[in-house]
Amino acid sequence: MAKNQPEAAQPTEYRKPDPTTLKKTLTPLQYRVTQLDDTEPPFANPYWNQDEPGIYVDVATGEPLFSSKNKFASGCGWPSFTRPINPESITYQTDRRFGMERVETRSRIGDSHLGHVFDDGPVDQGGRRFCINSAALRFIPLEQMAAAGYGAYIPLVKNE
Repeated sequence: MAKNQPEAAQPTEYRKPDPTTLKKTLTPLQYRVTQLDDTEPPFANPYWNQDEPGIYVDVATGEPLFSSKNKFASGCGWPSFTRPINPESITYQTDRRFGMERVETRSRIGDSHLGHVFDDGPVDQGGRRFCINSAALRFIPLEQMAAAGYGAYIPLVKNE
């Protein structure tokens, strides 16, 4: 594990609410994306071009997933990251929908559909592009991370 890297979230720290609760707490779009494997429109979502420092967590569980330090402008219309905060927080499945084969990404604890991962990211940062739906994420700005319980992740966000 990298220096100053928090341990991967444990299932006891974050839990997936039951479907009834999720339908009440998520917007219809967030529910469709995370629970029904839908996709939001490109360039019409809140995080595709955001560059504020902070972390992105699973909208269903709060599990930390991505740091703004690993976010980059890919031009695809969805938030793109070079890697997750903790590799154990993401699961992968083959997606053969729409006549193509892709690698779907899901949150480990919430089993939320996040998006897909591709091998066309920045080569100097590992070559991967995690193309993630904004509707699957909740952004925690750096200045709110400690109060929101994500203080251990601040070193992964700060520019030093």
